[in-house]
Amino acid sequence: MASSTTEPLAEVAAYYAAKLAAHGQTARGVDWNGEESQLLRFAQLMKVAETCEDFSLHDLGCGYGALYDYLRASGRRVRYSGFDISSEMIAVARATYAADDARWVVAAQPDTRADYCVASGIFNVRLRSSDADWLAHIEAVVEQLHDSSTRGFAFNCLTAYSDTDRMRDYLYYADPCRLFDLCKRRYSRHVALLHDYGLYEFTIVVKKF
Repeated sequence: MASSTTEPLAEVAAYYAAKLAAHGQTARGVDWNGEESQLLRFAQLMKVAETCEDFSLHDLGCGYGALYDYLRASGRRVRYSGFDISSEMIAVARATYAADDARWVVAAQPDTRADYCVASGIFNVRLRSSDADWLAHIEAVVEQLHDSSTRGFAFNCLTAYSDTDRMRDYLYYADPCRLFDLCKRRYSRHVALLHDYGLYEFTIVVKKF
């Protein structure tokens, strides 16, 4: 989980550290339901670079490195950097991929620019933050994704169209239309809203060309 280092986000980092301790390097260790949905999620995010075979990527909220593992299996040349505010997550990623040339950084935001930036799941757990404060946080991080990428960025959120009986008060369910409009007006004319892949979430893909 990555973002700014305010007190609410320190609580979120602790939340994810507890999940990792309980479930290890699994989808549940980063608070997803299972491996199949995690792979489906990665496929949506990486549509931002679907025509590229050689590119640099910043993964904001990289966790223990599941997206990096997914990219390694793709056979493409990816110069990868993972960023997370959870030192526990980064420690596990560094140990797991010690022989690789990926970069793992305990940080709230990327420290350089890359071709692409992605963020998966970092907007879901808001704990005690209000809707207004969390939305402001999301918009600030989307700005970071834009500033840190030269060719495009992608992120996902739980959707406000979720079934009411499945919604939890410590999670944030975003309005996909509002975030699509933000990205379309502010960052690029080439924006896709993906809300058709069977999960209670959506992905926004922004291409800068």
